[in-house]
Amino acid sequence: MAGITGTLTAQVMALLMDQTTGVNARIATIEANDLTLTGAGVQSILAQNVSVEMAESAGQAKYPALLVYCDKVQNLQKEKFRQFSGRVHLVIEARQTQQTLNAIEQNTEMYADAVCALLDDSSGDWGDGALYSGAYQVTYEPVVKGGKNFVQRAKVNFALEVSE
Repeated sequence: MAGITGTLTAQVMALLMDQTTGVNARIATIEANDLTLTGAGVQSILAQNVSVEMAESAGQAKYPALLVYCDKVQNLQKEKFRQFSGRVHLVIEARQTQQTLNAIEQNTEMYADAVCALLDDSSGDWGDGALYSGAYQVTYEPVVKGGKNFVQRAKVNFALEVSE
């Protein structure tokens, strides 16, 4: 499964980091349309599933950050005679930190909205037997104390149908 999950994670990373259509370009568009938003562009995009505490203690935390990882793989054997025929569930986790609680949720929502806008435009055939329907789910976690600041996370979960 490392081949499938690694390939799909790399594809998501490429989408997020694209200079013209990636997440930072979408954040700039959102901010231009709503002058009350004051978030910074994403500073770090990592293919990693690591807790806030571990990232902070390792000195890896640069905020705002996006973490991309595989959450679950399901080989449903929907197609006979295929080695893998099922779903790969991926997560794009947005992390936002601030010194105050003022507008932290609003800024976290902006990062999640930018990721969702990117996914909205990415439905269809991703090549190599991967197909994205366009569906996703966003969950927001409560604000917690992280390091010297407050941290909030939003997780955008989506699945790709894969057949190989």
